[in-house]
Amino acid sequence: MTDTSIFPDSTYADTVLGPLFDGVKTHFADHMAMIDRAHLVMLKETGIIGSAESAKLAQAVQAAHGEVDLEKLTYTGEFEDYFFWIETELRKHLGDLGGALHTARSRNDIDHTVFRMGLLARSQAMMGQVLTLIQALLSKAEQESETLIVAYTHGQPAQATTFGHYLAAMIEVLLRDAKRLSDAIDVVDRCPLGAAAITTSGFPIDRARTADLLGFDGSVQNSYGCIASVDYITGLYSAIKLMFLHLGRTVQDMAFWSSFEVGQLYVPNALVQISSIMPQKRNPVPIEHLRHLSSVTVGHCDTMMSTMHNTPFTDMNDSEGEVQQAGYAAFNSADRVLRLMTAFLPACSVNSANVKRNAEAACVTITELADTLVRDEGLTFRQAHEIAAHTSRACIRKQANLGEGYAAFVSAFETATGHAPTLTEEAFREAVSMEGFVSRRDRFGGPAPAALSAAFDTYRTDLVDLMSRSTSRAIRRKNAQHALDTAFKALLEA
Repeated sequence: MTDTSIFPDSTYADTVLGPLFDGVKTHFADHMAMIDRAHLVMLKETGIIGSAESAKLAQAVQAAHGEVDLEKLTYTGEFEDYFFWIETELRKHLGDLGGALHTARSRNDIDHTVFRMGLLARSQAMMGQVLTLIQALLSKAEQESETLIVAYTHGQPAQATTFGHYLAAMIEVLLRDAKRLSDAIDVVDRCPLGAAAITTSGFPIDRARTADLLGFDGSVQNSYGCIASVDYITGLYSAIKLMFLHLGRTVQDMAFWSSFEVGQLYVPNALVQISSIMPQKRNPVPIEHLRHLSSVTVGHCDTMMSTMHNTPFTDMNDSEGEVQQAGYAAFNSADRVLRLMTAFLPACSVNSANVKRNAEAACVTITELADTLVRDEGLTFRQAHEIAAHTSRACIRKQANLGEGYAAFVSAFETATGHAPTLTEEAFREAVSMEGFVSRRDRFGGPAPAALSAAFDTYRTDLVDLMSRSTSRAIRRKNAQHALDTAFKALLEA
């Protein structure tokens, strides 16, 4: 059979090659220019390419990447992709010497290097936003460390705690999520350049040198894994997914707390929208955007995970080009969540009157009465629990404040034990007050001031560690950029 078709097929060009070419222009052109410069420096330093040839190649690389107007550059089908377009530009300047830059490398290792560079830039920016959010929440938690709230379980009022204690729980999860993200970034932060197609090269390349010049924290060791492994993708998007799944749960609490019936969280006017027809309504719409954008971020991460599922353990387009670009949507929606959350939650406040109303109506401090009876009256907890239950039911039935339920308590106590309690009415009131309830919870991790203050100290230490790791990466990249510029400039001036 004679095949007279000519590459590229027009439909293939329109649906695949053209969009890929445009994607490289938009997302990867700067990274490819850095790779070309770093690879050339390494080829010169190892003697694979001579000094005279290196100088000519440096001038051509500078021209090919520096003189092109990317906005006007369109895919014509004359070249298979952006890589071959660059190589053609080099050969226009140098003839066959222009092809020497491709010595000891392949599109395979170049691709995964630019993908990692793109993910590193985005994930580092995200890490900065996460740490800013944690700082804002920690400041808010310290301010609200004694602000009483009702804590809910199963959608029902459960116990008294403080807003600071609630935020501390949120901070702990965020710190763990930030640690997962930082660890995932460390996996991305390894350079595959030098693996070439699969097995490295017969040339005496220096993979560590190119990794250093590009700002990576070392190289991926196994050359097959350089072009086949996608755990740098799945690990990163898994960490991002978990963070926004967890943030979404706290957003749901905000929606519940700010409802008219609960009214525990007050959202300021600057973050409230009005109804177009109902003038009495205050709609805390940012909460809904936080919720759906968090879910959208989770969905974008799932897209990446699903795309990697059941793909072959080799270099393949399922992890490249357009797939990488699709994942960037997760960073875009995540950016909106993190910025909005950083502005929103610190601006909110607790409506103490509604907290008091809900706490009294639901007898949320009754557990401390049972605990007090165990400590002061020598009862078993189950016996004390039954007395406390009778007391709270009597108060709820009469719609009375628990602090006013001493008579009901005495009756329940005498019925259960056959004698009067030693607990005075004043001690009873102290035991069932919200302030007394919280102050008693002074164990490790509790809401009492000393325990909460100790937790804040721990969070600050963890935050400093994460900030240090992030700063070290940024400094390394800045230093690498300077080293690359210096080394490449030396080639240009040779």
